[in-house]
Amino acid sequence: MTDVPTHLAVSLFSEILAVDQLARSNVARVLPKGMELSHFSVLNQLAHMGAERSPAQLAKTFHVTRGAMTNTLRKLQWAGWVHIRPDWDDARRKMVSISPAGQAARDAAIAAIAPVIAEVVKNVGADKVRIALPVLREMRLKLSQIE
Repeated sequence: MTDVPTHLAVSLFSEILAVDQLARSNVARVLPKGMELSHFSVLNQLAHMGAERSPAQLAKTFHVTRGAMTNTLRKLQWAGWVHIRPDWDDARRKMVSISPAGQAARDAAIAAIAPVIAEVVKNVGADKVRIALPVLREMRLKLSQIE
């Protein structure tokens, strides 16, 4: 970090952490009853991918332990939002897919979240958001390479 002043890096990450905390809090507040942010994240990922994933793949995607992902998946299965089946090729593994009820719950969550996020984007300015997105994506990719 010889070319970047320490205070610049600390200020940047302080802002990112504050935005993360506020975004999580505001989004969690409007999620459908019984849905946690972790539930929405997994449902959204499964809906976006459109394919089954193993619990280990999901844990890696979200940078959590397998145990934490197993706990989240149990709750999602109990709610009827995911289907978990044995992997036909390897009986030691399981495969997870989003159920129709899970898709509906995810869609309801998106409908609840969208106005909150849209208001923030409107207040900040769409042009500023478009400028910030590539920088944030690049930072995410660089951080993911550190692991």
